[in-house]
Amino acid sequence: MGNLLAFHSIDRLEGGCDEAGRGCLSGPVVAAAVVLNPEKPIIGLNDSKKISEKNRLLLRDQILTNALAYGIGIVSHVEIDEINILNASFLAMHRAIDILSIKPAFLLIDGNRFHAYNGIPHECIVKGDGKYQSIAAASILAKTKRDEIMDSLHDLFPVYHWNQNKGYPTIQHRTAIATHGPSPHHRMTFRLLPDKSQLELFD
Repeated sequence: MGNLLAFHSIDRLEGGCDEAGRGCLSGPVVAAAVVLNPEKPIIGLNDSKKISEKNRLLLRDQILTNALAYGIGIVSHVEIDEINILNASFLAMHRAIDILSIKPAFLLIDGNRFHAYNGIPHECIVKGDGKYQSIAAASILAKTKRDEIMDSLHDLFPVYHWNQNKGYPTIQHRTAIATHGPSPHHRMTFRLLPDKSQLELFD
C-alpha cells in the first residue's frame, strides 16, 4: 500500500519542518527539517502521533538513510523561559534548517505561524504533518530525537517518569512535581501545577 500523504510539489526542492515538545512542562523543544528524495519513497509516513513507537523508529532510520538532507534543531528549557515557547519553536526550526546540507527552494511549515527564514518562501499548513510527506518526516525525526533526550533525562530524574510521559502535563507528571518540586529541567515560566479547581487530581 502506498503513502496516503502527498508531496506538496515535485517540481521544486521542498523542505518540511515540524517540532515536538511545545506543550511539555520540561525538557527542550526539538524541531526537524527534512528534504525528501522523490526517487526514494518512504512508505508509511504520517503524523508521528499517529504512529507507534516501533514504527516511528523504523521510519526514522529510513528517513536518515534516504532523505536528500535533514537537520535537527534543539532549544533548551532555559532558552524557552527566556524567549517564550512560540519563539523557541521558530528558533528550533531555524536551527534545523541552518544545518541542512541542501537548502530547499520552499519550506512547508506545520502550524499556522512562522518567522521567515533567510528569504526562503514558506507556507504554513495546519495539521500539515498529516497531509504532506516532508512535514510528516520532520515530525518523526523531531519526536524520536526528543523522546531520546527525555529518556536520558529520566535516568537522572526518575521520579518524574519522563520515560513514559516525555515531559507532557500528565497527572502522573504533575503529581511528581507536587511531591518533589520542579527539577532543573522544568520550564519555570509554564504552569507546572494546575489551578485550585484542578487540585483534586492530586488527592
